[in-house]
Amino acid sequence: MLSDFLIFAHPAFGVLAILATTWLLVEAMNANATNGFRLRKAAWSVAFFMVLALLFGGQWYVVYYPIEKAVILKGPWPFAHNFFMEVKEHLFFIPLILSLYLPIIVSRNKLETNLGARKIVITICSIIIGLSLFIEGAGAIINEGAKISYKQTNMQGEQK
Repeated sequence: MLSDFLIFAHPAFGVLAILATTWLLVEAMNANATNGFRLRKAAWSVAFFMVLALLFGGQWYVVYYPIEKAVILKGPWPFAHNFFMEVKEHLFFIPLILSLYLPIIVSRNKLETNLGARKIVITICSIIIGLSLFIEGAGAIINEGAKISYKQTNMQGEQK
């Protein structure tokens, strides 16, 4: 089922983006004359995985989430949508834009000699990791809100 694939692919690519960002952070902290290729590869990996998370999550959000949203809002955890989904859907654009900037800054600067560019990459990676971990956690809360709501709906249906 496409919805099942999308609901698993979206956070999986988000986690891969976090891991790639962590890889880039470590490479940037240890920038030297020999790791320029790895720096560029890691930067492009961050952007690639973040865009895939957007595409799969966006498809699921547009096609399947309206039904789930209605179920969540009627259930015991409406805050799963009212707070966490609202924050998640707006906050996501920050790490997305920053991830698209990383290949540019890494490709145009020698991080082993340009301390300012290296600090920018380290700062951007730290922001992406922090926000992305929050976004992953928010997704788990939204998922739990939906599961609780579906269980409540099924239990009410069985009692009738």
